[in-house]
Amino acid sequence: MAAGWSFDNSFARQLEGFYAPWQLEPVAAPQLLHFNRGLAERLGLGFNGLSEADLARIFAGNALPEGADPIALAYAGHQFGQFNPQLGDGRALLLGEVVSPDGQRFDIQLKGSGRTPFSRNGDGRSALGPALREYLVSEAMAALGVPTTRSLAVVATGEKVQRERAEPGGISTRVAASHIRVGTVQFFAAHLGPDYVRQLADYTIARHYPAAAEAENPYLALFEMVMDAQAALVAQWMNLGFIHGVMNTDNMALSGETIDYGPCAFIDSYDPRTVFSSIDTQGRYAFGNQPFIARWNLIQLGNAMLPVIAEQDDAATEKVTALLEQFPERYIAAWLKGMRRKLGLVDVQEGDLDLASRLMKAMEGQSVDFTRFFRALARVPAEGPGIASALFDDPAVGEAWIAEWLTRIEGDSLSAADRRAAMDAANPVYIPRNHKVEEALAAAIEGDMAPYERLLDAVTRPFEERDGFEEYARPAPDSFGPYVTFCGT
Repeated sequence: MAAGWSFDNSFARQLEGFYAPWQLEPVAAPQLLHFNRGLAERLGLGFNGLSEADLARIFAGNALPEGADPIALAYAGHQFGQFNPQLGDGRALLLGEVVSPDGQRFDIQLKGSGRTPFSRNGDGRSALGPALREYLVSEAMAALGVPTTRSLAVVATGEKVQRERAEPGGISTRVAASHIRVGTVQFFAAHLGPDYVRQLADYTIARHYPAAAEAENPYLALFEMVMDAQAALVAQWMNLGFIHGVMNTDNMALSGETIDYGPCAFIDSYDPRTVFSSIDTQGRYAFGNQPFIARWNLIQLGNAMLPVIAEQDDAATEKVTALLEQFPERYIAAWLKGMRRKLGLVDVQEGDLDLASRLMKAMEGQSVDFTRFFRALARVPAEGPGIASALFDDPAVGEAWIAEWLTRIEGDSLSAADRRAAMDAANPVYIPRNHKVEEALAAAIEGDMAPYERLLDAVTRPFEERDGFEEYARPAPDSFGPYVTFCGT
């Protein structure tokens, strides 16, 4: 039906046995709720004058674009620390890979498209709310400059799914650099052994990290490159106040993209212990734990890859261990790089890490809105410290740190105007604030997409302060109460 989709399904072609071919289950009455035309153009997807109804059928799986070859991917994973040897795409199908006009390769996957061989006892469907949430938050993350999967479309299915109650069904179309996860490596390490792990690693190197092929031990180089990508990614999450919510190993992509937007959220008041996920009762994936969990997940990847790495290096265990011991240092370097941008520090000085760390300590327990503080800080040199210190329960705590910051920037080479512009380019005005997300989703489920569209407009232009969008920069009212998110399955 669709013209101009440059499908080149290398995973299906090169990795037979790593997936299950499968067909989509049509839905009753697909309705297109949102279509990302900008992303479609980026991917070079042609629609040749198709109607909205035609697009709805494509993105519901009722009509396949030419060249699509649906497969369900196999993977395992540690879920809250417990290993599940078989998970897989229980409610998603990979339609195939497209090659964009600039030569980049992307997966196109339908989520909520029905049962697959990996569904276990699930219905393979998605409620509409989680589909819309993924679109909203992933597109916000992309606008914030965070490596992430993207969302191409959301359709309502015209059917109900039964969760705690009957809810309208939805299907989202996810675009990813690939869907190869830590859990993918774990699956083949657990079930089929080194030959399959090596084959998957070779494919991953060719697709994502071609420089690793030139290394003395390409598989050790692959592990190190994945580790650095994850350190950089989680540092960006922490710089923005983003909580993934379910950092299981099946939700860590080897490409270094943020993947799976289930119980995700952004913090309002800074608190490293913040947990929103209804299923994270022990706080394993709390905001402040995310760097530690990233390293834990990388340990599991190292264990799965070790036999293949060891084929070319008798000291493989020692070398993998040494890399993992470097993770905290590499993560902190990535985090500090982001914090320097947020604080408007151009010249590198030895005390910058202490300065940034003291800010986090000063914020803790002070009900400081994380996002608003950094935007306010940029205005301090012109308007005085009160513009930012007033966000603290005890303004004196904020004033003490701000005084240190003002002393620090005196010796920096950036002009005041350039610093303000640089800080505003690093610190968003608008994020998907939890109360606005819930408000928009509730309206959309009832058929009113206007609040959702308005919020999407705000968060996909996050650094540009605009008249009429003030409500999207405000924290939640006290009446919003404790916030809880759900995984969406």
